Amino acid sequence: FVYLKRQLEFSQAEEVRELDLAGVYFLEEPRRVYPAGSMAAAVVGFVNIDNEGNEGLEYQYEEVLRGQPGTLLVETDPSGRVIPQGQYQVEPAEPGSDLVTTLDLDIQFSAESACSVMVEKSGAARCTVVVLQPETGEVLAMAVIPTFDPGRRDEVDDPDVYQNAAVRSTYEPGSTLKLVTVAAALEEGVVRPDTLFPGVPYEHEVVPHACDSDRDDIYGCFTDFKYHEPADMTVKEIVTASSNVGTILIGERLGDAALRHYLSAFALGVRTRIDFSGEAAGAVNVDPTCGSCAASAAIGYSVAVTPLQMAAAYGAIANDGIWIQPHLVEEIVDGEGRVRPVRPARHQVVSSETARTMRILLENVVEEGTGVAAQVPGFSVAGKTGTAERSTASGYDSSSNVASFVGMAPADDPKLVVAVVVDAPSFEFRTGGLSAAPVFAEVMEKALHRLGVGPDVL
Repeated sequence: FVYLKRQLEFSQAEEVRELDLAGVYFLEEPRRVYPAGSMAAAVVGFVNIDNEGNEGLEYQYEEVLRGQPGTLLVETDPSGRVIPQGQYQVEPAEPGSDLVTTLDLDIQFSAESACSVMVEKSGAARCTVVVLQPETGEVLAMAVIPTFDPGRRDEVDDPDVYQNAAVRSTYEPGSTLKLVTVAAALEEGVVRPDTLFPGVPYEHEVVPHACDSDRDDIYGCFTDFKYHEPADMTVKEIVTASSNVGTILIGERLGDAALRHYLSAFALGVRTRIDFSGEAAGAVNVDPTCGSCAASAAIGYSVAVTPLQMAAAYGAIANDGIWIQPHLVEEIVDGEGRVRPVRPARHQVVSSETARTMRILLENVVEEGTGVAAQVPGFSVAGKTGTAERSTASGYDSSSNVASFVGMAPADDPKLVVAVVVDAPSFEFRTGGLSAAPVFAEVMEKALHRLGVGPDVL
């Protein structure tokens, strides 16, 4: 036999049935239904026409979800009629297990809505949001816009929309990665918040002649975002102003080997091992033979990360220095109602004292630095903006940026971490403070209210 058409709507099948065509038969079969439509589609994924998981959690947990079909063995006469007293054997079906995800649909809706508005306003290619509970590693929202409806995939023109960018796509984070450099320096005791760096210049050369105007072929000349005369700056002021040169000077005190260690400890350049297929590991390049790579890594270049990795890294600072493996499934319930909870991995990255100090420094960024647009009424917020030129096959594109903001609230005792990445926004929204921070503020405010977290700022 051959299939003429599968999974017709019932009304269409009835029209064909009424034609009473010889040799044409009908077979009823189940079809997966997605009641939430496009909500969290990049996470949930979808099945193929045979109900086999092809993407997302559907694929990751295919063997857990599908169960095993049963069989019925009976004895029949030559005409196929069952013999009443014949052999009869039943192998019961084993129902598949249920997944209890960590996603909160209200927070997911808020994240997708805020992302959609920013994509429309800024003309960005994509917006990604991750909302994480730092004490548990539970992912409460994972939004990727543009999105799709898994039940209407015939309307999708670009299959790339199926990709969960929060887990599979990497980018150079820029200044949000300065959290690692500064936290490492504090932990190693080479600086304190009030440590003074005298005469921090606008331009800093880490490779000889790299800043010569006629030597574009040499990498190793770093500048701050805006021109300024040499200025005395403390570590606190360097973080607040997001000074590239100041952060590189901190990184030089820390040393390349220690920077490599802490990048690894914060789980950058390695997979978080979240329960989702196709996770990107990212990359960290602090090659000792590369004269400029360590300086680049200190300020968020020469490092490729996923939005999820950055959320987890900030989660470690929010969780008093303990990094917890993020996860999307809270528990698995089998057909008999037995519950198998998920137990994420964890490890100490920095001390609780260093984590608290970093939260104070990051809080100042939101109060008076580059992240003022991330403020949430009634709550203290600690976070960092990031603005990085997009890398291409031929180098960096100075006309196109990846804008981001990662932060936590309430700053003193964070209940949530929100990471926002806006890819290729228009010039008007080119920085993390202009595009990602407002999305963060909207998502964080609604999520805190959703969880019943009380204000901590009068």
